[in-house]
Amino acid sequence: MRRLGLSAIAIAAVIVGGFGLGTADIDAAEFASGWTTYRGDAARTGYTADRLPENPAPLWTFRGPAPDPAWPRDERMLFDRASHVVVAEGRAFFGSSADGSVRAVDAKTGRTLWRFDTEGPVRCAPAVWKDRLFVGSDDGFLYALSTKDGSLIEKWRGGPREDRVLGNGRIISRWPVRGGAVIVDDVVYFAAGIWQAEGVFLKALDAATGKELWTNAEAATIYMPQPHGGANAESGISVQGHIAATADRLFVPTGRAVPAAFNRADGEFEYYHLQRNAHRGGTELLISDGVLYNGGAGFFTESGDHAGTILASSRGGQVAGSVAACPDGIVVGTSGSVEFNTPRRKEGADRRGQPITLIEQERAWVVRNAPGDRAVIVAGDKIVAGGEGVVTLVDRTKQEAIWKTEVEGVPYGLAAAEGRLFVSTDRGEILCFGDPRDAPANAADANLKPTAIPREETPITRLAERIVEQTQVKDGYCVDLGCGDGELAVELARLTNLHVVAIDPDEKNVARTRQRAIDAGVYGQKFSVLKGDLANTGLPQMFADLVVSRRSAEKELSDAERGEANRLRRPYGGLACLGKAEEVAIEKRGAPANAGNWTHQYADAANTGTSADEVKGPLSVLWYRDVDLELPQRHGRGPSPLFFEGRIFAEGMNGLRAVDAYNGRTLWEFEQKDILKPYDADHLSGTAITQSNFCVSPEGVFLRNGDTCYRLDHATGEVKGQFTTPGDGPWGYIASENGVLYGSIANKSHITKSPYRPVDTKPLLSESDTLFAIDANSGESMWRYDAEESIRHNAIAIADGKVLLIDRARSLEDLLEQPRGVAGKPLEENRESGKVVCLDAKTGEKKWSVDRDVFGTVLAASAEADVLVMSYQPTRFKLPSETGGRLAAFKMSTGEKLWDREAKYQTRLLLNGDTLVAHGGAWNLRDGEPGEFRLTKQYGCGQLSGGKNVVLFRSGTLSWTDYSEKPKINDFGGVRPGCWINAIPAGGLVLVPDASAGCACSYQNRTWLGLAGE
Repeated sequence: MRRLGLSAIAIAAVIVGGFGLGTADIDAAEFASGWTTYRGDAARTGYTADRLPENPAPLWTFRGPAPDPAWPRDERMLFDRASHVVVAEGRAFFGSSADGSVRAVDAKTGRTLWRFDTEGPVRCAPAVWKDRLFVGSDDGFLYALSTKDGSLIEKWRGGPREDRVLGNGRIISRWPVRGGAVIVDDVVYFAAGIWQAEGVFLKALDAATGKELWTNAEAATIYMPQPHGGANAESGISVQGHIAATADRLFVPTGRAVPAAFNRADGEFEYYHLQRNAHRGGTELLISDGVLYNGGAGFFTESGDHAGTILASSRGGQVAGSVAACPDGIVVGTSGSVEFNTPRRKEGADRRGQPITLIEQERAWVVRNAPGDRAVIVAGDKIVAGGEGVVTLVDRTKQEAIWKTEVEGVPYGLAAAEGRLFVSTDRGEILCFGDPRDAPANAADANLKPTAIPREETPITRLAERIVEQTQVKDGYCVDLGCGDGELAVELARLTNLHVVAIDPDEKNVARTRQRAIDAGVYGQKFSVLKGDLANTGLPQMFADLVVSRRSAEKELSDAERGEANRLRRPYGGLACLGKAEEVAIEKRGAPANAGNWTHQYADAANTGTSADEVKGPLSVLWYRDVDLELPQRHGRGPSPLFFEGRIFAEGMNGLRAVDAYNGRTLWEFEQKDILKPYDADHLSGTAITQSNFCVSPEGVFLRNGDTCYRLDHATGEVKGQFTTPGDGPWGYIASENGVLYGSIANKSHITKSPYRPVDTKPLLSESDTLFAIDANSGESMWRYDAEESIRHNAIAIADGKVLLIDRARSLEDLLEQPRGVAGKPLEENRESGKVVCLDAKTGEKKWSVDRDVFGTVLAASAEADVLVMSYQPTRFKLPSETGGRLAAFKMSTGEKLWDREAKYQTRLLLNGDTLVAHGGAWNLRDGEPGEFRLTKQYGCGQLSGGKNVVLFRSGTLSWTDYSEKPKINDFGGVRPGCWINAIPAGGLVLVPDASAGCACSYQNRTWLGLAGE
């Protein structure tokens, strides 16, 4: 059988098919060329004319480390769930996301022929061109390796410079190469970068010379419609997945969204229909006969127009199935069957009655009990289907399953070449099946988790023991700055659960350290070896829990190198242990300058919505990662994340979690089953009316549940106290300030209506009959205030030793029902009938009250300006009483009315210095006069959150503006902010825990983020 270069394979793939759509016939021999790229060809069809035996026998098994997928919880992001195999000239090649290696094994025996190590996870399959293997790594490079011996021929940086971040728990390039390479007409195409605000680069190189033919660096900053209708942002493509090609176009997978199309000749952007396909997309795609299949749907390659649905998707947009194409049809694998379809063009009409053309999948036959939802390919007259724990062979002629084998895990990767079937699983196994007569006498069955070499006691191992004993740092991230031969780094990895990053400027030391770690059995997901300048490592700032230096045990570090060690340590306790073994000194890093906390739902107990943090733009990624915290529906408007002294506190459906703010590492979790279940529904008011159910102060983290409030230790989550309400009723409002814990007894009968649809809102209580104060440490009662009418939780603010509240009858219009005998008044009668009350925060003694023109539903206080602001919360899905249109202010110390004015605004207010800010306007805090800073934003029900310099908000995507510039929307694209507050400026960062649960919209990434300012 003659072999073709990838150029011919790709061209054949472009015209593969005979679907009755006017496609040319293809000689089967054109496809008998091995499996030299992901899914067999440049169009990613999953087809080869190579045949497989009727009853394949297991030939060999390669057992490597289990893959470390970037996004393990997202079923749209499947590109790195297995080590995908490509095959050429009797060799199988694959990379590893666990240890960053690329390997070649003998396709006949499975014996390792060579190994090459990159400096980051390898997430996409390699591609073979002649005698070269092209493979990208999260370290930011595309490598060209010799297929014969794995030697490096050349490498190319995808991004503009060496700059590293903490991505998906690993040290990687700011611009990882996750756009899997495709080769057509002797040109290699690949892409680097996933965050639009930082740049994404699509490149074309001459495969023979490495000469750059073109680069598109503009497609990440396209001002374009976002997945939610009516919203635009400067947020173009992200790149994650294997790029596909036709004769004239490249199709670039963009993570969770639909692919984008580019001209193959010059890289010019053609189309990216993100909003039009708001709920479609994913990393898996294939092209056949002018149709691009992605995310369970078809799209015409010429235009990107929707061509019909081929697979059903869940509410979250996940597609339960896989697709392959062959010359005479489309194969669809589902959880229970394999279907063979014949696509036909069909003329129809859209919802507006306009004529459209669709591709109708006409089912030819189906084979039951042949799970193929995880992967499906076609090899000649057979279909290979992969499902959970099983691989099935289906005879296309007989239309029946003829062979089945069980595998451990999920077979995400399938390849067929040279008469053999290669199966890659999420457990790290690669299994080879073929003709029983080809079974090798010396088949590989190698477990690549080596037996650790015996440990020898040396001065360096004793130093490692001393460092662990004295610092007690056994988890987190450790940097060995100048690792030398790697002895200290490897010993620390052996003794602890640290993720060790060893770095050295000497290439030989890098190689020695890597080999020592491999021999010791610690190399991989928690051990990285990098080459770099010790005074300018390119590592992310502030991420390391511990910094050590093998070099400093023998040689004094320079001032610049010591400065780098300090830059790398996390604030609030990051340690450095530097110096000679007998003189090692421990240094501890404190809080960063001008950092602020975010201790309550709206920044502080005063409800200012503004932290004291002075972070400012431009913002760039410090870390991002997938976090397995089950969250309530984003429309339920759950509690905002909090920050205190280096830790993020975020609440999930079943408990509270603490996360390191500087590297995203989970620290502890306090279980409280179903604690956020009341917030798990669409279009609730949630914390917009209830306020939060937790807060944090120097005394601990306080979490209410039912009638109980728990006091938790910041560092460990250990319960330090447990308090109950002083009366019959659940704990409502919660705040902690200056050693005092404030709570309220919620009114169980005040059940508000849902602003959008009938749902059970009973647990979402927004008003209380009693406010009380107890000692935050002991729980000893200090005072209580029993309302004359009712206290709205939003209308309580604590500042400058004062508790300020509105005591007013409840509004009947807000209630789900209006039973007889319930105290309350119609809105118009109730609007100005209450009173503003000021209490001493320590004693509860009344300082003053005002009972005229009390109209508002929200209070916020500025201790600095001695001003109390009264406003509404006129947001989306508001209660009827939130009429809006008015603002007023009082002198906080006396109750004197300072000003009262009409004002148009659509969000909660931020108080920053002398300025009030909302979407719609800005006003002077002291006199109410309109200001120049007029914040505007596009679609998004999320609220504003601010620091001293920045305002964060949702404007289609995550956006921010700076007080120092004219109000300008700066977009950080690719993520969907929550429907209330999930982005907070604190600790010198902008912290963005995910809050998109239940949203099927195709934002390219679903992640937790830590962003650093200028």
